[in-house]
Amino acid sequence: MFAPSQADVRRFFCHAWAKARGAQPMDAIEQLAAGWIAEHPEWHADFADAEAAVARHYGDGAVGGNPFLHLSMHLSISEQCSIDQPRGIRQAVELLAHRRGDLHAAHHEVMECLGQMLADAQSRRAAPDGDGYVACVQRRATRDGA
Repeated sequence: MFAPSQADVRRFFCHAWAKARGAQPMDAIEQLAAGWIAEHPEWHADFADAEAAVARHYGDGAVGGNPFLHLSMHLSISEQCSIDQPRGIRQAVELLAHRRGDLHAAHHEVMECLGQMLADAQSRRAAPDGDGYVACVQRRATRDGA
């Protein structure tokens, strides 16, 4: 199983961003990461210096306050959609993105469902509930006023 350290994850994002800014060749995951980083100009400085990023403390790790956690969730959701795992997530995210008119905004809503699923699994000391996660995204995509 692949289990990168916090420093590995931060260096990965910083190096992907450096490659994108330098118009260097990138592999597919680096391109995906750089695309999501580009959507977050408020954090470009965080990705500009890998060693400073490794050393920085981002508090309690809240998704909105930790650019590396936030971007990791964007990548996770993108990967889940690419393989439709858990089953139905691709359709649910596509519907939410269509209803919002913005994939980026949809991802931010999906992050809330993903975070809740992981917190619930951790508190129950059980496997994550993929069906409940997909249902959460579906509810957001179909609720009135969406």
